[in-house]
Amino acid sequence: MKPLVVILMGSRSDLEHGRSVARALESFGLAWEMRIASAHKVPDHLLKLLQAYEADPRPKVYITVAGRSNALSGLVDGQVRAPVIACPPISEAFAGADLFSSLRMPSGIAPAVVLDPAGAALLAAKILGLADPETRERVARFQEQQRQRILDDDAEIRGDSPS
Repeated sequence: MKPLVVILMGSRSDLEHGRSVARALESFGLAWEMRIASAHKVPDHLLKLLQAYEADPRPKVYITVAGRSNALSGLVDGQVRAPVIACPPISEAFAGADLFSSLRMPSGIAPAVVLDPAGAALLAAKILGLADPETRERVARFQEQQRQRILDDDAEIRGDSPS
């Protein structure tokens, strides 16, 4: 059964950040679905979406993308059994202070927080790779490419030919 990553955004203004997550997920060959459902403005809609996703037997990870006051990540985490990764966009208007709403959660609510969309996708791939050998292999290849890039860069600055 192919795993799924559900990207939930709080509003349309989070769309570019959500698309960055989706592009990174595609590099790991992961299926994803993207939805908009504000925890503040349409909680009933959000809860219905979560019920439908939770009824889906595929292994999944949720990535929440919500800026400012991030109630989305906490609400989602409290309603689902799968891991939740909060990937909030950073708002220059608040000088990063809005990130605190993603970092501090009530007891029993524990979404991971990863600010970089590619990092959130990598964490999702690592989690889903625990049960999916194909995803695990893609993560291993990605990590090897990252290591090799550093070694090649090091060789280049030393004047050696890359290996």
